[in-house]
Amino acid sequence: MKHKVLKTALYVVLALVGVITVFPFVWMVLSSFKTNGEIQSIVQTLLPQEPTVDNYMNLQQTFDFLRYFMNSIFIAVAVTVLVIYTSCLCGYVLGKYQFKGKNIIFGFVMMTMMVPWSVTIIPRYTMFMEAGLQDTYISLILPVMVSGFGIFMMKQNMESIPDELIEAARMDGSNEFQTFHKLVLPLCKNGISAIAIFQFLWVWEDYLWPYLMIDSEGKQLLAVGLTLFNGRYSTDYGGLFAATTISILPVIIVYVIFQKRFVAGVAAGAVKG
Repeated sequence: MKHKVLKTALYVVLALVGVITVFPFVWMVLSSFKTNGEIQSIVQTLLPQEPTVDNYMNLQQTFDFLRYFMNSIFIAVAVTVLVIYTSCLCGYVLGKYQFKGKNIIFGFVMMTMMVPWSVTIIPRYTMFMEAGLQDTYISLILPVMVSGFGIFMMKQNMESIPDELIEAARMDGSNEFQTFHKLVLPLCKNGISAIAIFQFLWVWEDYLWPYLMIDSEGKQLLAVGLTLFNGRYSTDYGGLFAATTISILPVIIVYVIFQKRFVAGVAAGAVKG
C-alpha cells in the first residue's frame, strides 16, 4: 500500500513538473497567433481572441528570416556531422587500440570537459581575430568540431563492441578503413544518436560566439537574428513568438528522429568505465 502511494505521488509530481515545463512553450505558440495589442494587453488569455497568421506571413518581410534559418541549419548540421565523425574516430582509437600514452591522451580529453567555455572565449576570440577568421563560418565550425564529451561517449560505446568481431573482419581481408566505416560505425548507432541530439542543440542555441565572430548580416545565425525584433522603443512580440516557434521545429525533428536510440546511447556511455 505504501509503495502504491509513493508511486502515485511521484507520478503527480512528475505531471506537475511536466505541465510547468511545457506551459511557457504552449503559451508562446498560442501567442504567435495573437496581435501585438492583445499580447501586450493587461487582461491576458491563453487562447487568442482574434486569431491571426499575419505574424507568420510577415516574417520574411520584416527581416530575412529564411536566410538566418538556413544559415543556422547549415552550421548546426555541419558541426554535428563533424563532431560525430571525429568522436567515433577518436573513440575507436582510444577504445580498441593499445598504445603507449593512451590513458594520458584520454585524461587530456576528459580535462577539456572540465574547463568552462566562458574561460576560453577571450583567448579564442583573440586567436581567431589575429588569424583573420572574423566573419567566416570557419570560426564557428573549427572550435567545436572535436568534442571531449563526444569522444568520451564513443569510447565507452566502442568498448562494448567485441574485439573478436573486429579481428574476424580483419582476417576476412578488411582493412582498418573498411572495418571502421562498414562494421564499427553501424554498431554505434545508439551512441551516435545521443551525440547528434546533444550537439545539434548546443550549436542551434549558441548565441554569444556567433554574435562575436559574425559581422555580416547575411551570414548571421537565427539565434542572433531573433534579437532584431527588439526595437529601440518597442518589440514585435508577435513576430518574435512566430519566429521562435519555427526555430524550435528543427530541434523537435532531430529529437523525434533519434529518440528511440537516445536513451540506449546515453546508457551505453554511462555503464562502461
